[in-house]
Amino acid sequence: MKRILLPVVVFLSIIILACGPKAVKPVSEMDTPEHHFYTGMKMIDQNRPGEAQQAFNRALQLSPKFSKAHAGIGLAFAYQNNFIEAFKKLDQAWSYAKTDEEKLFVHIGYIRVNTMSKAVCTKIGVDCRQDMSWLDKTKSEFNKAIAIDPKSAAAYYYMGLAYKNALDFSQAGQMFAKVMELKGDLTAEADVQWKLVQDIQRAMPGTYTGKKIALVDKITRADAAAIFMEELKIDTLYKKRTLKTFDTSFRAPDQQPKEPPKRAATDIADHPLRLDIEGIIELGVRGLEVFPDGKFLPGEYVTRAAYAMMIEDILIKVTGDQALATKFIGSPSTFPDLRSDLPYFNAVMVVTSRGIMQAKSLTTGEFAPLDTVSGVEALLIIKKFREELKF
Repeated sequence: MKRILLPVVVFLSIIILACGPKAVKPVSEMDTPEHHFYTGMKMIDQNRPGEAQQAFNRALQLSPKFSKAHAGIGLAFAYQNNFIEAFKKLDQAWSYAKTDEEKLFVHIGYIRVNTMSKAVCTKIGVDCRQDMSWLDKTKSEFNKAIAIDPKSAAAYYYMGLAYKNALDFSQAGQMFAKVMELKGDLTAEADVQWKLVQDIQRAMPGTYTGKKIALVDKITRADAAAIFMEELKIDTLYKKRTLKTFDTSFRAPDQQPKEPPKRAATDIADHPLRLDIEGIIELGVRGLEVFPDGKFLPGEYVTRAAYAMMIEDILIKVTGDQALATKFIGSPSTFPDLRSDLPYFNAVMVVTSRGIMQAKSLTTGEFAPLDTVSGVEALLIIKKFREELKF
């Protein structure tokens, strides 16, 4: 029986090997798997996944079992939001990984693709708190990575991005700090992320929505409504701090004052922040009203000038100090890019004189009124506004 089976096994093995992918011959000295892999990773860093995939494919033509090239294709698929294929390629890369360097690269690949596949968690209106299994898997890959190389800056950096995506800013900060401590690759990138995380922690967003807004580069009118309703709790603030006025004069039944009907926005029915928008419309914050055509334009970006006008309006209503509305009219501007005849001049002067907002550039002193407001900047301003009210 053994004499019969042995030749059969050998024959089948030869067939399997013959049917596997064959390496092509290089056409030049630079036509190497390593060179094409390096080029592919450069394309990934530049967010050019299509070109990266071409480079990785050439690397595999030259070396079909090149583990890191398979993982690179996985990253390219992930950058194109094709996560099913991305994970398939990572699994294939793992099957070919032999050295510690190759295994480390695949573990980091899993960290990256896990995080990218859950980027939806940072979108406003999406609640991922019920399914955090992806983070547990990512932690497992991270632990395996640093078991191979405790000084892998890439492992710490991409785990930091995973924690940031999961809104765990404390853990994210520790990861980015470790990258800077190692003083190797990704130090500059980690420094940027660490500063962002530090600002978010200083802003102390208290709500799930606030933490998500902290990560956006430019807040929208809908985001501003959510910040005021959820982080500032403006409705409660108005009830506690605004002065009530009573008209006790006699009026006949047919002369009773009628409140004007509230205008409803026509473009927020399906918006995830609809309730916050409706709440802010009800309160009537200057700069966040419904437009004459009935639209709220929830996706329109908020400028620094517009945000200053919103803060000024809330400050006037909360303090009852109507003089703030004209306090700086006729005064000289303290900012080189802010004329005193602009409609938002007074608002900017009010909020900056109280330290609620400040110049965008401390070097030039420019306020940059038409620049957009980031999420973390908007939250830091709210924090300073609260401190001003307590004072």
